[in-house]
Amino acid sequence: MAYFYCDFVDSKNQGIHRLLASLIAQLSAKSDACYNILYTLYSRYNEGLRQPDDDILLGCLEKMLKTERQPTMYIIIDALDEYPNDSGVKSPREPVLELVMNLVDLHLANIRICVTSCCGADTKAALASLASHTISLHSEGGQKKDIADYVGSSLHTNWVWCRWSKGDKEMIVDTLSQKAERG
Repeated sequence: MAYFYCDFVDSKNQGIHRLLASLIAQLSAKSDACYNILYTLYSRYNEGLRQPDDDILLGCLEKMLKTERQPTMYIIIDALDEYPNDSGVKSPREPVLELVMNLVDLHLANIRICVTSCCGADTKAALASLASHTISLHSEGGQKKDIADYVGSSLHTNWVWCRWSKGDKEMIVDTLSQKAERG
């Protein structure tokens, strides 16, 4: 398994280069065959003195995924919606969507890809035709209750919010729960 969290706070993590490098490092740590592929790349780039570009890293990742006799590999890209989606400019989200499409297009039987994201039109449009399964937490019955429980608990344990009136607390819980339900 290889996992990558799309962090909106750390802009240096918002590039495809960082994601590819992370996936490659994680896969190589769990497989001798993947490690050998990475070591070959490392050697080719003067033991790390030169940096491979994104296309080279993508090729390395694909080679790892195509290696025969590997167990099922899971790639999880979490919180894709955390990457900004600036209109008119190629956003950090677009190359990640393209990566997922490229990996799916490899048609490898032992690869499972999970992408988590709030529903953005660009993400939904890009991934809808690729997904064999989708899950929407907005349509799950327990989500509203979980949010209400969490917000209610926060309102009752925070020393500032504890002093608010019961009516104000109920209004906050109801409002946030309703907004979460609508997505």
